[in-house]
Amino acid sequence: MKVGLTATMIQGGRSGVAQYVFSLVRELIRAGRVDLSVFVLEDELPHLDFAKEACHIIPVPRAAAPPVKNILWHQLTLPKLAANLKLDVLHVPSYRRLVYSAPCPTVGTIHDLAPFHVKGKYDFARMFYGRVVVKSLARAQKEIIAVSHCTARDIENFFGIPQNRQHVIHNGIDHDRFSPGDIDAASAWTAEKHQLTAPYFLYVSRLEHPGKNHVRLIEAFVDFKKATGSNWQLALGGGDWHGCEAIKSAAAASPFASDIRFLGFVPDADLPNLYRAARCMVYPSLFEGFGLPPIEAMACGTPVISSTRGALEEVVADAALVVDPENIADISRALTSLATDPTLTVSLKFRGLANAARFHWSRTATEVIEVYRKSLGA
Repeated sequence: MKVGLTATMIQGGRSGVAQYVFSLVRELIRAGRVDLSVFVLEDELPHLDFAKEACHIIPVPRAAAPPVKNILWHQLTLPKLAANLKLDVLHVPSYRRLVYSAPCPTVGTIHDLAPFHVKGKYDFARMFYGRVVVKSLARAQKEIIAVSHCTARDIENFFGIPQNRQHVIHNGIDHDRFSPGDIDAASAWTAEKHQLTAPYFLYVSRLEHPGKNHVRLIEAFVDFKKATGSNWQLALGGGDWHGCEAIKSAAAASPFASDIRFLGFVPDADLPNLYRAARCMVYPSLFEGFGLPPIEAMACGTPVISSTRGALEEVVADAALVVDPENIADISRALTSLATDPTLTVSLKFRGLANAARFHWSRTATEVIEVYRKSLGA
């Protein structure tokens, strides 16, 4: 079975879609059941170095990188390449790049429909495209993969595609990397690399406002510091995104600005140590189609405070201390509970480890291969 997977939207490897693509490619190669071709922007080829000996890497000109040109490339050029390569299945892992027409069955992965939930998440053009144009593109797919039941419900509600015509396949995590480890060694590493020398709350997410809700978290952290007089720090790991200026302004205006650390984009290799050394992962996002960081943190034995918006409720299950992400006082109370209640900390640690065990990329890939087979009528 010859499968094409487009990876021109991985944004330098700094997005959730990128992690989905990288992990899926690794597991499809390990499974050995497909002849895989991956389309990658020529300046992002190094991100797929791990796969170049085991599958076909098809360079895409950098001129096709800008959003509008990338959309056009998917609609006009990718179908021709699929025909030339005689692909059996074409998989597009991003709803904004779904292909309307191709010479083979198409499979689309939809991670979330955030434009329908978070006002002002994108500019007008992207909001219109996500709400209106993608609806037609989604309906044109032979098979649709939703990464959560929440996303599947949204696809039915907003695009009119019944859930029984979709495949809910959860994301996974790499348990070889994300697992409990030497906390002392991890703490020494974070102190040296990020000057995190006191207990810290960690939030790993791109700096996007308002969707990721950093500003309310910063305000809740200020209330926590005033109430407890503790030396705890707040570490914000993630690259700049839309609205990052509002987040940085809120931190700079805080009376505890010196205890709020911006770590920048965190490379994959650094994440396990950052999770292990954190006393708590805080994930107050206003909406998620899945939400990998809370599960990765749980797998490392780190207690989690989380919103339950979007798919987070089904993903974190009963293993997190849940908060109303729009209630600053509620977030602050949760921070205080985690910092002062060791019994709660231990309970969340073990509940988190059990919950994280539900998610494996190998299982994800096996189910994705079955969708490929179904698209061919197999």
